[in-house]
Amino acid sequence: MSQDIESQTEEVLFADLSGMIKDARARAVRRVNSELVMLYWAIGKRIREDILGSQRAEYGRAVVQHLSDRLAELYGRGYTYGNITRMMKFAELYPDSEIVAPLAQQLTWTNVTLVLALDDQQKRDFYLALAARERWSKRTLQSQIDSKLYERTIAACGTSEGLEQELEQLCDSGSAPGLVFRDPYMLDFLGLQPEHSEVELERAILDEMQRFLLELGSGFAFVARQKRIIVDGEDYHLDLLFYHIYLRRYFAVELKTRSLQPADKGQMELYRAWLDAHVKTVDDAPTLGLILCTHRGDEQVGLLGLDVGDIRAAQYLTQSLCDEMQRRLIELTECAHKESADKAIEGFREITDDWGPDDRTAVDLLRELRSEDGGA
Repeated sequence: MSQDIESQTEEVLFADLSGMIKDARARAVRRVNSELVMLYWAIGKRIREDILGSQRAEYGRAVVQHLSDRLAELYGRGYTYGNITRMMKFAELYPDSEIVAPLAQQLTWTNVTLVLALDDQQKRDFYLALAARERWSKRTLQSQIDSKLYERTIAACGTSEGLEQELEQLCDSGSAPGLVFRDPYMLDFLGLQPEHSEVELERAILDEMQRFLLELGSGFAFVARQKRIIVDGEDYHLDLLFYHIYLRRYFAVELKTRSLQPADKGQMELYRAWLDAHVKTVDDAPTLGLILCTHRGDEQVGLLGLDVGDIRAAQYLTQSLCDEMQRRLIELTECAHKESADKAIEGFREITDDWGPDDRTAVDLLRELRSEDGGA
């Protein structure tokens, strides 16, 4: 008996000591990452000030190349010419150390280099802010960039100015409710057929809850499915209920395998009011509501006020962005005359200016289909 007690005590002690070691190592890694990001920023700043102030651009590049060769020989691959130029770009885009310092505590240099490769300053600010707040790994950050999270969040915020206000609020207060919404939501990982029921959609989300939570964003915790709501003796059921830990507010989700309808807003308003009256505590902020549907018209959304505020409507896609675009282009070529299809080519080129090489196959597909129809 005493041996069993001693064995259990040892196991508890071992688990506690292991936890202490892991926590200390994690803190050490974060400190090293923070110091490295600040070092690289300082190197980039110093080179820009001392070398690139010269009017002789060729001279500046030659000196940077020579410096990188010498530093790489002494300190390793982190100081190659390519990495040195990224340090300089980092210092150029973010010259204020008071902005860089808090970011450096949450970001790795790999995350910074991914963001530096983007072509728009607001887009860079967006991904840096969210990667720092949500502690994204390199893989998660790349996945969010590939899934066009920035563009989808702009769509949910209404305009780029609306997104900028949310980012400012995030920097000032550490939270921004508007940033939890996206449009559309990418649910291609559910493996659903194009035609599916609400039951099938809900079941697929429950089976892939971890990936669905990743699509929702950091800070979400699953609370309940088919949450029972009783009003005047009548039963209603909310499809999915979540809680956002950072915002301290419930997040209600209604699933619609059809286009948005005006009555959907009234339904969500009822659910939100009931949750605020019977579930929300005094420390919680008012509940947020999301209506996920297969299609939402901009005019209807605007008239219903579902593009601002605590209730939003968003489309969900069960195919990848590229597959969805190709599907729409195929539909277009089946019903459009050559003139309208040619205009569509240029229109979709504007939409896909920042897409990668694989995404552009959608535009190439349209040209091939037009050619098969006898077009030039």
